[in-house]
Amino acid sequence: MLNILQVNEVTKKYNSKQALRGVSFELGAGKITGLLGSNGSGKSTLMKIIAGLIQPTSGSVSVLGNPVGLESRAVVSFMPDRPLTESWMKVSDAIQFYRDFYADFDNDKARRMLDFMKLKESEAVRTLSKGMNERLQLTLALSRRASLYLLDEPIGGVDPVARTRILDALVEFYEEDSTILISTHLVTDIERIFDDVIFLKEGEIVMHREVEDIRLQEGKSIIELFREVYAEC
Repeated sequence: MLNILQVNEVTKKYNSKQALRGVSFELGAGKITGLLGSNGSGKSTLMKIIAGLIQPTSGSVSVLGNPVGLESRAVVSFMPDRPLTESWMKVSDAIQFYRDFYADFDNDKARRMLDFMKLKESEAVRTLSKGMNERLQLTLALSRRASLYLLDEPIGGVDPVARTRILDALVEFYEEDSTILISTHLVTDIERIFDDVIFLKEGEIVMHREVEDIRLQEGKSIIELFREVYAEC
């Protein structure tokens, strides 16, 4: 079975700073994977490389066997850590923008998600709280019929109620033949939805394991292991 995502020896340097150091991993279909690490570990840089927004210094990334480029971007839905919507928009404008821009946008799914997220199309984006705005960004990202979803810090800085709603939506609207890669440093609330986790530390992968395997073999939760790995960060 073809892997959805293949990352091979990816390195990224910014002048004298090395953000990523020989990162390699594969992701198949049907999983929600956590890309975990403290701030500055290289998570956002890796996500942007996979999304095709920046180029690696060396190494390669492919999605469904295609190198990152026009073909891969057509099957990748990226939710960055900052909103893509404009303040002048209403929620309905944001939906229309995505519908016009992406051929794979599923309007029916978007409306079901808006209802689930308790978002009204008449609401102005500028009046939304941070939590409600995160709900909107997730709705936009997940309403595409993509093969790979990249969610960069989707629960960063939002209140517990919004966090729960966002995580419930991920489980509810997840396409089983696709893969979701979620970067976060907020492990406690989100670990319940992960099938496997990748620990990124100082630009290197220090662990990539199934969550069930960690719990059975280590007798620890993901947050307990996370605290051990990043104790000195």
